[in-house]
Amino acid sequence: MRHGRYPFVIGFLALPVVLYAVYVIGPFAQAFQLSLTRWSGFGAPVNVGFGNFRTLLSDDGFWNAVEHNLWALLVMPVVTIVIALFLAFMLNVGGRTRSGVATGVWGSKFYRVVFFLPQVLAVPIIGVLFQKVYEPDKSGLIGGTLTLFGMDPVGFLTDKHLAFWSIMAVGVWQAVGFYVVLFSAAMSSLPGELFEAAALDGASRVTVFFRLTIPLLRDTVQVAWVYLGVAAFDLFALVNVLSIDQGGPDGATTVLSEQIYLNAFKYSKAGYASAMGVALFLMTLTFAALIMRTTRREQIEF
Repeated sequence: MRHGRYPFVIGFLALPVVLYAVYVIGPFAQAFQLSLTRWSGFGAPVNVGFGNFRTLLSDDGFWNAVEHNLWALLVMPVVTIVIALFLAFMLNVGGRTRSGVATGVWGSKFYRVVFFLPQVLAVPIIGVLFQKVYEPDKSGLIGGTLTLFGMDPVGFLTDKHLAFWSIMAVGVWQAVGFYVVLFSAAMSSLPGELFEAAALDGASRVTVFFRLTIPLLRDTVQVAWVYLGVAAFDLFALVNVLSIDQGGPDGATTVLSEQIYLNAFKYSKAGYASAMGVALFLMTLTFAALIMRTTRREQIEF
């Protein structure tokens, strides 16, 4: 039986490994190759060595996009995780105490479905919905509400000081439901005896949340941080749908993925876009490695 195990395992793994190599590793390798060329997307690429990368260093549009991605990297994971942790805690132990055990708020199962609902919608659809929410006149949800109270509508997507943060808010709204469910599942797997002991010792729910729940969920929070960081390096769909002129006004909302798209398909600079893609890949990989390294600790067993 042991003799035939390896051919059996290899037989099952061969096709997935081949598909992964062809459709994942292959395109990555091709992108690295194209980043060293000058290519419009048609004809034969011309080798330019590291010329594209030297051009990146003096490209104001590239660095403007990097700045926006870094702001997203700082803000989006923090805000999303804080909101999701709070809501998950309320859904699990934010309600009444029964027999010495705290329960979730009334209707917590229904709220989980409501919070998760944005995850079943495609991101471009969410972008179209929020175009109407942010519409800078009385036809918009927010603008119409402000008009009812005698206030002028706000140009959330036309004001260059508000546009990027308005899109970020949509990104947080879209993501938070998934992490509410993720943290809720993690909290439900924690041993109830710990919370019962904390309640018997007179610990408040705030103390239980900060001194017990969050430390036990550290590994789950670490995973969420990596996922959200990768998402913060993307944001292409929301920026492409919601922003004015694909990254406007005046470059106020552009991100690296949008710059890659514009250079490849609008400016016919596929080689240069590939160099941007390589830079984005390296930044994302570096972020994930740093987070995994700095938050690593011994496994907690319970």
